Amino acid sequence: MKSPVSIFKWLFYLAILPLTVGICGWQAWAWWSWAISPTATSVVSAVESDSIETIQVYIPIGTATEQIGEDLDAAGLIHSALAWKIWAYWLNLTESQGSFKAGTYQLSPHQPLPAIAEKIWSGETVQFSFTIPEGWNIQQMADYLASLGFFPAAEFVAATKIIPQQQYPWLPDGLPHLEGFLFPDTYILGSKNVTPQQVIELMLDRFQEVALPLYEEGKNQTEFSLEEWVTLASIVEKEAVVDSERSRIAGVFVARLARNMRLETDPTVEYGLGIEQTPDQPLTFAQVRTPSPYNTYLNPGLPPTAIASPGKDSLQATLNPENTEFLYFVARYDGTHVFSKTLAEHEAATRAIRQQREAQN
Repeated sequence: MKSPVSIFKWLFYLAILPLTVGICGWQAWAWWSWAISPTATSVVSAVESDSIETIQVYIPIGTATEQIGEDLDAAGLIHSALAWKIWAYWLNLTESQGSFKAGTYQLSPHQPLPAIAEKIWSGETVQFSFTIPEGWNIQQMADYLASLGFFPAAEFVAATKIIPQQQYPWLPDGLPHLEGFLFPDTYILGSKNVTPQQVIELMLDRFQEVALPLYEEGKNQTEFSLEEWVTLASIVEKEAVVDSERSRIAGVFVARLARNMRLETDPTVEYGLGIEQTPDQPLTFAQVRTPSPYNTYLNPGLPPTAIASPGKDSLQATLNPENTEFLYFVARYDGTHVFSKTLAEHEAATRAIRQQREAQN
């Protein structure tokens, strides 16, 4: 039989047990509420967006759930990496149900943990876009992408010399670089943390999606190989300003090639010398006579590679050139051209345009 003292002790324990459980439960709830609630702490890397303090966070591909929590905790976006882990597993946000998405996120330390978790789980990344205009060459692309903070220009140029033929077996053999095959368009990224190879793949994918079907559909009506088609289209792209003239300009070049005449087109000289002429500083006679594999005043046929990235319109025009008797054209200073059938007509048109330019100045 238990003594009165023992009975009293058990009664005491029974009396304080609910109080102890209540206190522990309240503390656990208080910690949990604090852990998942918005935090008022500020971080040095925070930026202002619509008057709300936000922090830009990059989550690399393959980052584990626990690591994401630790990174968010270190950035001051959540109170507790442990709370992040508990929340993720409580909602069964595990790899078997999907995954948190890689990318760059704009998050606020004033958001509750569940809201941050949902944003990363659903992949609401910051969107970065870049636009490559028709007629740009690789160096122009490299300089532009570097100016956006993606990567150094030299890294992009070097990457374009690696031909991913295994991934894109339609790429012609023997290409020294990817000039002409990086399709001009607007591209959207989930992060600026991309490599030159990833950007190149995006652009080759777009070429494969947009340009390659054009060639497959029209190759029976042209004598050009894929590489020749892209090369000639790049010249048409550099020469044509007015859309209505693309097919005629392509027709002039096709006619000259058929007659074994040199193309004699300025953009190839510019590409070979790495320069760009302007109306006030046209190519000099010395530059036109400077030897280069790309100088179509000196070399017959097409240049060794494309000189720029042609857009869809120039690619289509090169597949469907105008059947024309014109063999020459000279640019006016309004984007249009004067087309001529004979050299004498062409030289007269050139003189007239030059005199008009001099009178205006």
